[in-house]
Amino acid sequence: MKAHYFSKVLIANRGEIACRIIRTLKQMGIRSVAVYSDADRNALHVELADEAIHIGGASSSESYLNIPRIMAAAQQSKANAIHPGYGFLSENAEFAEQCEIHGIRFIGPSATAIRAMGSKSAAKQLMESIGIPLIPGYHGDDQSESRLISEAEKIGFPVLLKAAMGGGGKGMRVVHSAEDLPDSIASCRREALASFSDDHLLIEKYIDCPRHVEVQIFCDEYGNAVHLFERDCSIQRRHQKIIEECPAPDLPDHIRTGLHRDAIAAAKAIQYTGAGTVEFLYDGRDHYYFMEMNTRLQVEHPVTEMITGQDLVEWQILVAQSLPLPKKQDEIVQNGHSIEVRICAENPATDFMPSIGPFQILCKPMPSPNIRLDSGVRDADTISIYYDSMIAKLITWDKSRDGAIRRMQQALESFCISGIETNISYLYQLISNADFQQCKLATNFIAANQHSLQLTAPISDRHVAVAALHEYLIETPDQAIDEWSFNRNWRANSRKGSIYRYGIEGKIKIATVSEDGFNYRINAGDSEFQLEATNSENLLRVTGSFNGAFRIFQKTAETLVFNECFCVSMKKTLQATGTEKADSARKLTSPMPGVISSILVEKGQSVKRGQPLVVMEAMKMEHVIRANRDGEIMEVFCLSGETVGSNFVLVELCG
Repeated sequence: MKAHYFSKVLIANRGEIACRIIRTLKQMGIRSVAVYSDADRNALHVELADEAIHIGGASSSESYLNIPRIMAAAQQSKANAIHPGYGFLSENAEFAEQCEIHGIRFIGPSATAIRAMGSKSAAKQLMESIGIPLIPGYHGDDQSESRLISEAEKIGFPVLLKAAMGGGGKGMRVVHSAEDLPDSIASCRREALASFSDDHLLIEKYIDCPRHVEVQIFCDEYGNAVHLFERDCSIQRRHQKIIEECPAPDLPDHIRTGLHRDAIAAAKAIQYTGAGTVEFLYDGRDHYYFMEMNTRLQVEHPVTEMITGQDLVEWQILVAQSLPLPKKQDEIVQNGHSIEVRICAENPATDFMPSIGPFQILCKPMPSPNIRLDSGVRDADTISIYYDSMIAKLITWDKSRDGAIRRMQQALESFCISGIETNISYLYQLISNADFQQCKLATNFIAANQHSLQLTAPISDRHVAVAALHEYLIETPDQAIDEWSFNRNWRANSRKGSIYRYGIEGKIKIATVSEDGFNYRINAGDSEFQLEATNSENLLRVTGSFNGAFRIFQKTAETLVFNECFCVSMKKTLQATGTEKADSARKLTSPMPGVISSILVEKGQSVKRGQPLVVMEAMKMEHVIRANRDGEIMEVFCLSGETVGSNFVLVELCG
């Protein structure tokens, strides 16, 4: 066949996958055309592309799923080909046909192949005909409720109901008894119809604790077919993958060989071309079963690229240009181990509710030969309500699986995001889990380990201590200082010292820092720490009373402390807030800037109206702060010898 060389490719997608495709196009010397919705006018993929065309409103139906508008953009830009990425129209047979009708190459398989594997029922019938093992089940055309119930009873409970045209966990239910089946059928049908415009269902025997293993295959127009090894995608939440790795660890050789063989057989059965993934369930013993074939590039393709050194997007483009596969099977070499995690804008503490809004801090790991970050966002970008919650994919490589895990832990610790909630700490805990590290993998892994996962940040006096120490270390002693507003307590022949106040969860925490050489004494909350520290920009490493690395960001009114991927936010309370000023009945403030001479009371002490509480010196005069009522001292917020500003809260009194 004659090769069809591309001079310009339109990417019918957005976000990180659009950026990733553009990167390969640039390396190949092919011009790129981005399309964008109203919500993506200023998106990174628009900035990176050589050209960009607006295709409609913010919703997917008005833009990235709108075939006529995408085809019009391709014609307007005179693109030779369209790359669909993943999601959206990537497995839409009609879209592939429209490309052919308009004389534009679709970078993917034929519409016929997409249809053959697009229906899970039809795909299973085809696989059964060529001898590929299937999970016991029913995938027939009779969709009456009575037939589905009858077939489920033959298979035996528990069973898995699945939308025939489904994916991503939509239209899927585990049913444990015949009594629950009618309601589950109705629910699956509604969800399948809403998601895929088709309410056809299939039933499978539910396999307890299987592994999800998939094989990356590639085929060209000349009948050549190869695999690029397999990936384990067992760590899933609600049937959606969140951690993937390549190769699949702890897999028997005969299972691995069988998976590779059957994946290629499945592709050849439909005369497949391009990149595809054949997915299997492995029972952890001696059997595996065909599940489905995805006729597109997978989200997790980078782990395959990391261990093979091959660019799968480049392979897709070469095959779409009617060129043969770049390598034969024996030329594809596996090297090392790679792990990928999906960084998503969601809150684990609120049942993973999506989180939207602008980034306040977006500090990414530094890319290297061993660390890859595929992302479609920048500083100050906003996560919108319109699209998938995935922010980025973080991928690590090492010679061993243990090494790849360690690199991932380090990379996640340097991935700091504020302004929105993310699953970064959740992912860190998963890959740090002993069962994960010992290859005890299964699709129910998260459910089985849910009890050990911390969903919210554990806040302690250590966070206050390191925040204060970091602030102390970044203060510049040789700059001009306003002695009334600068919060440093210094006296001759004594240790230097400073006091810092932070608001955490509605409470004020005080920390004092004093130093002697490179040793620091920090009193924070109810704790005292002796620490040595090294500080480099936003990274504070401490040893002594406790050891650790903390990433700390000091903002005008807020301090953010990241440790083990959790973020603790603390409000700075150097001055009394408007609320505190108004609440003069409880909180007594300094009438002017000055130095605290002495503190005459302590927390918990009972006092009488008019009793002296604090003595301060200002303008060479002594001022006594007295109780304005009978009551009890709730908190003392100042230290003897400290310089304070006007309206600074000194004491809180109740009664």
